[in-house]
Amino acid sequence: MSAFDVVVVGGGIAGASAAAVLSETRRVVLLEREGHPGYHTSGRSAALFSETYGNATVRGLSVGSRAFLQSPPAGFAEHPILSPRGGLFVGRAAHLAEIAKRAAEGVALVPSVRAIDGAEARRLVPILRPDVVAGGILEPDAMDIDTHGLLQGFLKVVRANGGRVVTDAEVTALNRGPGGWTVATPAGSFAAPVVVNAAGAWADVLARMAGAAPVGLVPKRRTAFMVEPPAGLDIRDWPITGTVEENFYFKPDAGMLLCSPEDETPSEPCDAQPEEIDIAIAVDRIQATADLPVRRIGRKWAGLRSFVADKTPVVGFDPKVDGFFWLAGQGGYGFQTAPGMATTAAALATGRPLPPGLAALGVTEAALSPARFAA
Repeated sequence: MSAFDVVVVGGGIAGASAAAVLSETRRVVLLEREGHPGYHTSGRSAALFSETYGNATVRGLSVGSRAFLQSPPAGFAEHPILSPRGGLFVGRAAHLAEIAKRAAEGVALVPSVRAIDGAEARRLVPILRPDVVAGGILEPDAMDIDTHGLLQGFLKVVRANGGRVVTDAEVTALNRGPGGWTVATPAGSFAAPVVVNAAGAWADVLARMAGAAPVGLVPKRRTAFMVEPPAGLDIRDWPITGTVEENFYFKPDAGMLLCSPEDETPSEPCDAQPEEIDIAIAVDRIQATADLPVRRIGRKWAGLRSFVADKTPVVGFDPKVDGFFWLAGQGGYGFQTAPGMATTAAALATGRPLPPGLAALGVTEAALSPARFAA
């Protein structure tokens, strides 16, 4: 039996980042069920940083994470975590009022956000169809995220602070006794007063093992695939391009275009795999808006993004089960909110107030608390 102050269950970006911050003041072990951290959703992310993405709490966590992502501590990563990309979300003539409304909302957090007309949208992405695209919202400061570098950086911090990262350690039993929790895994048993539930799609499953009520987490499949860009076009500086209807996007990725139908198909927790129908739907939607011949599909994959009903992450101690801490429901926002989410989780798990900078951005303990599901 190995004794710690905190056992973090789940080696994706949520668990790794929280373990890194907690390891600054606590003895931490991070348990990952697979052979390496980030195997599931965190390893299949589209890797975009957008401060206009998500609801108010998510946007606050994203804005509060930018400084770390732009300038991580010395030695954290070998390469920059963020790199220029830009975001463009287009619509038809019928969407122009919605475009203006969303652009105005975006400016409140990100002054560089603006509405553009169809001609400017086509200058940025020449394959957009002039008879379809009437305008769009441009977020020039949206960035690509080096997801591998960010995840590995947090894991490096955990180890440097004396924490342990244990793989092939699926939790098989959780028991609470007078001295705290005992967590059984094939890799050994671990004891701690606090268990952090960062199990992603399996968060409600882990909660049931701990005797806690589930929060209604719904894993939803998101599909992605690669296609060749149109011949003769330099796509390197294209922004990620989607629609205000959120029914597809594509973005440059290593000389190819990464595409998705932005599907959100409810799923059981699993090793998600892409469905051919979802790929066909994406191609059809993209080609209705852009002149993009698709001769073959390259690499394809799927991941599970987990949401609760209000699409706000669940962060805080369970209201009825002592020492059981939720860090779940990140949806598609895990990487872009990771630094802010980790400092928030570490503060709440150790009885400290929320960081003032995040509180000033509208991030509140009440909005994140699992107690909001108690009824």
